[in-house]
Amino acid sequence: QVQLIESGGGLVQAGGSLELSCVAPRGTFSTSDMGWFRQAPGKEREIVARITWSTDSTYYPESVKGRFTISRDNIKNTVHLQMNNLVPEDTAIYYCASRHFSTLTWNFWGQGTQVTVSS
Repeated sequence: QVQLIESGGGLVQAGGSLELSCVAPRGTFSTSDMGWFRQAPGKEREIVARITWSTDSTYYPESVKGRFTISRDNIKNTVHLQMNNLVPEDTAIYYCASRHFSTLTWNFWGQGTQVTVSS
């Protein structure tokens, strides 16, 4: 379902930075873990960041660790992904998603925002 709204994508040179933002409607953020995913043409969708509701514990795969940072604002119902030192391999459509803290299923998704990194 498309219930979250991403923004902040664009075209940047390698080595540059972008910050993605996601606004979650009420009911898709409270007591919810939040995550960022990406998918490039011909590639599998992969998770790039996750932050929990309960402890704000974060997770990053090795491909982005040290370059991407996820954060959340529980007052504004927003989640952000700061992306630094971007490389062309980061080019993809980026999606935010949410899940209830008690499940492992990502229930709600945004429409996606395009990130393109030129060499």
